[in-house]
Amino acid sequence: MRIATWNVNSITARLPRLLAWLESSGTDVLCLQEAKVAEEQFPIEPLRELGYEAAVHATGRWNGVAVLSRVGLADVVKGLPGDPGYEGVTEPRAISATCGPVRVWSVYVPNGREVDHPHYAYKLQWFEALRAAVLGDARGSRPFAVLGDYNVAPTDDDVYDRAAFEGATHVTPAERAALTALREAGLDDVVPRPLKYDHPFTYWDYRQLCFPKNRGMRIDLVYGNAAFAGAVKDAYVDREERKGKGASDHAPVVVDLDV
Repeated sequence: MRIATWNVNSITARLPRLLAWLESSGTDVLCLQEAKVAEEQFPIEPLRELGYEAAVHATGRWNGVAVLSRVGLADVVKGLPGDPGYEGVTEPRAISATCGPVRVWSVYVPNGREVDHPHYAYKLQWFEALRAAVLGDARGSRPFAVLGDYNVAPTDDDVYDRAAFEGATHVTPAERAALTALREAGLDDVVPRPLKYDHPFTYWDYRQLCFPKNRGMRIDLVYGNAAFAGAVKDAYVDREERKGKGASDHAPVVVDLDV
């Protein structure tokens, strides 16, 4: 079984690439983030033609998450129980579903913006709600994983230059402590192998030639419980999909399971 996560940074802009990638990659389940469309505008039909069902939680703004599956789609839950919301708005940042033998969450963690910004406090509160929401599945016997754009680099090795992020979000002790608390709920970090260079970065800014210079970050993560992590045969960053015209600034992270 092949499971992947990908922040497509607008499914409308990325649809031809997404459809081609699904066809060529043999992915069974894709957790997708930053759809940037309303649910009624989500491209259900082109995906159905490829054999995929879609569970979507989106409002047409800057967020939006989905789970695409060709191995079944059941018990869909939209939203994060206990979501703290931001400025009175509950954003579409999480969706869960059972796909064959595996249950997954697709998550798009708040960015945080700046350390002294209210969005940063919201980000930490959101992490607390996520931990509470996944606790039961994380400690269960069914393969379970939380996949998505976490907007946190777990260690200094997960950014191209720690000094470049001094005073910025994504690398602060509080954010990394939130990741640690999530793992302590019963999840392991499934670290993918890079297809090029030494570090499995998953995101490269569009600016300043970051991709050609490999100035990246590993912020797209797969956190799986013991049953999930124990079934992993391979995991890699499909860096090739970050190349070329019209690419997302994130690359897919792909996990092969023996389930």
